[in-house]
Amino acid sequence: MQDKKPVNWKSIFAPSSLLYTFFGVGFAVIALRGFMIPNHFLDGGVTGISILVEEIFHINISLLLILFNIPFLIMGYRKIGKTFAIQAAFAVLLLALLMQVVSIPTVTNDKVLIAVFGGIFIGLGIGLVIRGGGVIDGLEVIAHYTKEKSGFSTSEIILTFNSFLFLGAAYEFGIETAMYSILVYYTAMKTSDYVVDGFEEYTSLTIISREHEKIKSLIVNEYDKAITVYKGERGYLPGKFDIKYDCDIVMTIVTRLEIHRIKESVYELDDRAFFFVGHIKEVRGGIVKEKNN
Repeated sequence: MQDKKPVNWKSIFAPSSLLYTFFGVGFAVIALRGFMIPNHFLDGGVTGISILVEEIFHINISLLLILFNIPFLIMGYRKIGKTFAIQAAFAVLLLALLMQVVSIPTVTNDKVLIAVFGGIFIGLGIGLVIRGGGVIDGLEVIAHYTKEKSGFSTSEIILTFNSFLFLGAAYEFGIETAMYSILVYYTAMKTSDYVVDGFEEYTSLTIISREHEKIKSLIVNEYDKAITVYKGERGYLPGKFDIKYDCDIVMTIVTRLEIHRIKESVYELDDRAFFFVGHIKEVRGGIVKEKNN
């Protein structure tokens, strides 16, 4: 169903959003013109399709980037919102324009350097544009939508799509180039994930301690974090299986920058406290620190 909220022009023209978009598109152009296209390397998604079609049919890549992204932008408009669609369209058009007018000499012909630094630059570009509120590759939109309809994760959908893309690259450019292109994609994916999440990536921290009351007060009152408390038991150690104690198991959601400080504070209360840390793919609801995308 189409989003009925008005366009948030303040968000679109916010200096931070524009800076993220301009720098992101700039890094993407460096990756494409300086590393990938001259050496027939692909990235995943719409960008990879555009490079492949340009190589086979010699159609201008700026035109391809726009044409291939249009269906995804329409889907984003209908499923995500008008503001997102405008920001994404602006990023795609800016990328197409700079690809047309900016000339960058080939930086290197070393395949490993191309795969690594090409992936880093395109990943920086994708991540920064996402932080600015848009996308330069519409595949993320269809992956999000298909996930809701099919039950497959976003990663599984993108991986399946890109598998066919890299098979096409292997047929057109050879198996070695296709393998290096997979390395480009992997590097770009990891870089963009870090740029988007950065130090703000959410992590679950679970603490089991005899000083659970003090620890609950510490996390809530000193670190301003919400907690969830499970009623449990500690003990059951090898050789002391029959010894057990009731305790509160404290769980909270933190960022990577906060983990170390909280652990050190907890150890001051109980140097035998037990921790385990879990990666979180999604946080929704409750009281968490909002990201400024």
